[in-house]
Amino acid sequence: MNKVLENILARRSCRAFDPDKKVPEELLNKVLTAALNAPTGRNRQQTIFVAVTDPEKLKWLSAINCRIGGWPQDFDPFYKATAVIIVLGPKSVSTTVYDGALAMGNMMLAATSLGLGSCWIHRAKETFELPEGKEFLKSLGIEGDYEGIGHCALGYALKEPPAKKILDNRIFFAK
Repeated sequence: MNKVLENILARRSCRAFDPDKKVPEELLNKVLTAALNAPTGRNRQQTIFVAVTDPEKLKWLSAINCRIGGWPQDFDPFYKATAVIIVLGPKSVSTTVYDGALAMGNMMLAATSLGLGSCWIHRAKETFELPEGKEFLKSLGIEGDYEGIGHCALGYALKEPPAKKILDNRIFFAK
């Protein structure tokens, strides 16, 4: 079978990462390259990516995500991932959410092809509407009005994610 199709069929959301195994920078860069090569509306290429690997910054991101999601502070909504790539798009671009979603898909498929687990974690929109989210971006030199599209949690899976059950009656043909 074609390698792309193999990765599409093999990809699953990982919800248990090994906290002791860091994602090598070489693999993180390959995942980011896949993100940069995602299609964008009118080829604007305005989606930006923040790769977070610093344990303290990951804890900060997790704490905000918990607060937004209503979880206790001892829960990790990133499942102990050792890297998180934040996807952001300019609010002024009409295709920003679609562009970011395509980049998220590319990253998760690239992660699968590289032997990494991945999971799309939501609440990026809410995180970067908060003053501390905006301040975080500003501290990185990111200026402008950006919308958080998603967080791509990355790492090595502690266990094989369960098989995916594909629901019936979702494909229609108009011949």
